[in-house]
Amino acid sequence: MSTGTDAHAADSHEMIRVHGARVNNLKDVSVEIPKRRLTVFTGVSGSGKSSLVFGTIAAESQRLINETYSAFVQGFMPTLARPEVDVLDGLTTAIIVDQQRLGADPRSTVGTATDANAMLRILFSRLAVPHIGPPGAYAFNVASVQASGAIKVEKGARRAEKVTFSRTGGMCPRCEGRGAVTDIDLTQLYDDSKSLREGALTIPGYSVDGWYGRIYTGCGFFDPDKPIARFTKRELHDLLHREPTKIKVEGVNLTYEGLIPKIQKSFLAKDVDSLQPHVRAFVERAVTFTVCPECEGTRLNEGARTSAIDGVSIADACAMQITDLAEWVRGLDDPSLAPLLTALGHSLDSFVEIGLGYLSLDRPSGTLSGGEAQRVKMIRHLGSSLTDVTYVFDEPTTGLHPHDIQRMNGLLLRLRDKGNTVLVVEHKPETIAIADHVVDLGPGAGTGGGAVCFEGTVEGLRASDTVTGRHLDDRAALKKTVRKATGALEIRGADANNLRGVDVDIPLGVLVAVTGVAGSGKSSLVHGSVPEGEGVVSVDQGAIKGSRRSNPATYTGLLDPIRKAFAKANGVKPALFSANSEGACPTCNGVGVVYTDLAMMAGVATTCEECEGRRFQAAVLEYRLGGRDISEVLAMPVSEAEAFFAEGEARIPAAHRILTRLSDVGLGYLTLGQPLTTLSGGERQRLKLATHMSDKGGTYILDEPTAGLHLADVQQLLALLDRLVDSGKSVIVVEHHQAVMAHADWIIDLGPGAGHDGGQIVFEGTPAELVAEGETLTGRHLAGYVGE
Repeated sequence: MSTGTDAHAADSHEMIRVHGARVNNLKDVSVEIPKRRLTVFTGVSGSGKSSLVFGTIAAESQRLINETYSAFVQGFMPTLARPEVDVLDGLTTAIIVDQQRLGADPRSTVGTATDANAMLRILFSRLAVPHIGPPGAYAFNVASVQASGAIKVEKGARRAEKVTFSRTGGMCPRCEGRGAVTDIDLTQLYDDSKSLREGALTIPGYSVDGWYGRIYTGCGFFDPDKPIARFTKRELHDLLHREPTKIKVEGVNLTYEGLIPKIQKSFLAKDVDSLQPHVRAFVERAVTFTVCPECEGTRLNEGARTSAIDGVSIADACAMQITDLAEWVRGLDDPSLAPLLTALGHSLDSFVEIGLGYLSLDRPSGTLSGGEAQRVKMIRHLGSSLTDVTYVFDEPTTGLHPHDIQRMNGLLLRLRDKGNTVLVVEHKPETIAIADHVVDLGPGAGTGGGAVCFEGTVEGLRASDTVTGRHLDDRAALKKTVRKATGALEIRGADANNLRGVDVDIPLGVLVAVTGVAGSGKSSLVHGSVPEGEGVVSVDQGAIKGSRRSNPATYTGLLDPIRKAFAKANGVKPALFSANSEGACPTCNGVGVVYTDLAMMAGVATTCEECEGRRFQAAVLEYRLGGRDISEVLAMPVSEAEAFFAEGEARIPAAHRILTRLSDVGLGYLTLGQPLTTLSGGERQRLKLATHMSDKGGTYILDEPTAGLHLADVQQLLALLDRLVDSGKSVIVVEHHQAVMAHADWIIDLGPGAGHDGGQIVFEGTPAELVAEGETLTGRHLAGYVGE
């Protein structure tokens, strides 16, 4: 019999061991991560942090959990491939809290994305007067339905019984729970002075010679040679609203449909951002989204709007700031609903605790920033009783003011202290400082990274000679002199979201930082009040739309001049040099890999044997430019390609200009053919910035350009912003990073708090004046940062 002092075998698994990880750019990485500790992964952008944490550890944990379900259930789950790694030991259940934006479905709100809305609906179905029905009667996603009919019933003999069915929902019938209705401006659909044959239709893709043009001219419902202005009411109705009708045009059987339902199905049913640029421009020109006149934007029908608890309807409750809603819920007292009120109160308190108390439950989830979306996802884990779980966070401080970072640090430590393993990918020194263990990847980015440079404590990192260690105590100094403004952008009476009639003059020709705690109204001021249009280039953190076929060369337009140069040098057509067109390898269709679907098991991606992953036909690779074939050019990093296209036979000025801009934003390590789906959030924003730098805009608006940037890269970004300003541009950045604040010429600080406690300008002036005053939250943190 063993004595009590003997170590138990179960206690020997204290490490997550990773040996030989080769996902993306990782070079046979081996690390041992202590369990029930907070481990921070650092390194420059593109060094392989996400590949190790998300692509290897979290991905394998999720795959192993999925394998515990039956094959039938696995058929409904996303299939995950096994990461390239030799040994992965000691894994526990991984819960991933990433920065993927929440779905932008018009009916998705903060309340529906968490459990708060469901609990509120139950509360109202029990307490609200007049009583209108079950919880679904208060849901704007549930339509009211009534039906009746006969069903055959066998009770000895068969006979028909009449039955009626009804479901009471809360959806507003006019806007179908969207809160907004669309109006189409008919003058943007056609020119009524022309006939259809003269090209009256001005909708993209509806030209006279095109397929749709031929349907409308040949349908026979109206005279194609008569100007639309002279159409009868019946003819105009047929053109605009006619329901689907079978017709024959040029001997082909077709379905004819009026222009408006056709546009609604083909253009308006899709996410506007996913449309092609010319179609998006048409939708923005022709369609106006106005608040639904029937429900006044509440999305609810009359029954749900008029049923109330103490004069507060569910629409009022969802519109309240969450801090106020939590207070209101605490004031309700009903013994029969005590468990529900406790759970709802706890859920709302979690919002406040995590720094999202300024939101309201009716806020559309698609409007949340990446950092806000990540914190909304955290809410359901805060009160969890689970322990011995691995929580994986992707830069949880994104979008947080230094004041809020301390609160986030407290939450991470609390999750750890409950006995969980917390893995955090992070750049901010304030969060690196609380780590029990640090893994620093590098030394460079892309092919220059993928190795472990340091493992150990924060003190050890500070003393090490790695890039992160050297820059950990970097502090930007306040500028001695600031630039003088060349003009001002006047904003008067700004009242978007929580702004309270703000009047401010944003100086032009200088670097302006708009600061303030999360939810103070920065984005509302900049995006809601600075008019989009000529001369204003706005670069946000929204995801780049693109498939695994898209890469930096296709996204930036770099591939066009390269294809033309290859075609000219070899006397063939440019389409041969596109992996999406005639030059594609026929076996893998230009993807470079062949995907094998194994039904409920993880699919396998194998390198195409025909083209060996080069994506092109063998004949295309015979053609060369400057001694390189097209696949070799796409495998080059930006920095190498920049030198290659600068001189000699391969000199292409148009390509060189784009490559220089990519280098300027710190993406010199990306290969031209790397799929966009593998880029991090920070890389995507900088790729957007590079494409917009050629725009003719005079004013650049950047939304937290330091997101996902390593401390060493922030200096390069500041140099880029300086170059933009020195070339005569105006740059406005919404930013929390103190290095950017210290480097700005002018600061506009919003606050003093978040939500209805914010929305006011609390300071305008130079960074030195802000530090000298030191009365605002931002001023105090900036003073501490620069050591004043």
